[in-house]
Amino acid sequence: MEHTPDPAYQRLANDLRAALADGTYPPGSTLPRITDLADRYSISKQTAREAIAVLESEGLVEVVRRRGTVVREQPGRRVITRSRQVHRDEIGYYFDPAAQPWVAVRKPTVGWGPAPREIAALLGVAPGGTVLIRDRLMGHPGTLAPQQAATSYLPEAIARGTRLAEGDTGPGGIYDRLERDLGHGPLTWHETIGARMPTPTETADLQLPRGTPVLRVLRTATAPDGTVVEVNDTRMSASAYEIGYPLTRDATAAWRPGGRRE
Repeated sequence: MEHTPDPAYQRLANDLRAALADGTYPPGSTLPRITDLADRYSISKQTAREAIAVLESEGLVEVVRRRGTVVREQPGRRVITRSRQVHRDEIGYYFDPAAQPWVAVRKPTVGWGPAPREIAALLGVAPGGTVLIRDRLMGHPGTLAPQQAATSYLPEAIARGTRLAEGDTGPGGIYDRLERDLGHGPLTWHETIGARMPTPTETADLQLPRGTPVLRVLRTATAPDGTVVEVNDTRMSASAYEIGYPLTRDATAAWRPGGRRE
């Protein structure tokens, strides 16, 4: 089958992307002006703009007024370790050892609102049904730079009229209230990890450059009777963090000293 050549804007984007990768244009430098690119590649200025828009959508460059097209810094990713264990310290349960010291960088919000469709399905409530929403923006204690947005959703039938709906839920947070005060313990947790493009609010809260996706950890807390009592939706910059976790051997893969498999 005959190969169809890439359109001109894509060929230019490919060339510029390669130049970024090999260091021709290091972070902080500017790409040639639109008019210069158009002349060099014998293309229209609109085609050159489309090529720049591709790189901007990929988070590689940023168009800055009066400076031009600036090559973005690409920070090394930090690993959030998912050890497949739940930890506890003097504050309460936590799930990410790397994020344990983070603090709220603004006052958390607590209120009642409609359940998003995906969250409603996990909670077993009607889409748009009223749920308790607890929203936090977490970051480094020293710089207060935002690193993670975390939103908890709790069913109205469980949370209404309880301390779960208060700004300060007390020692141990919502999980201690659910387990110790409301009789839903011991809780078990399950999480999935995915990625998507951010909402405008997430872009602003996490200070994300254009074209940067978010990593998303969706965690459910389940009572012994099978009731999902909370869904936690955590988002963080995919350009700054990656998920890591240890792998353990199943019994079928057990190994004896000397190289013999059991």
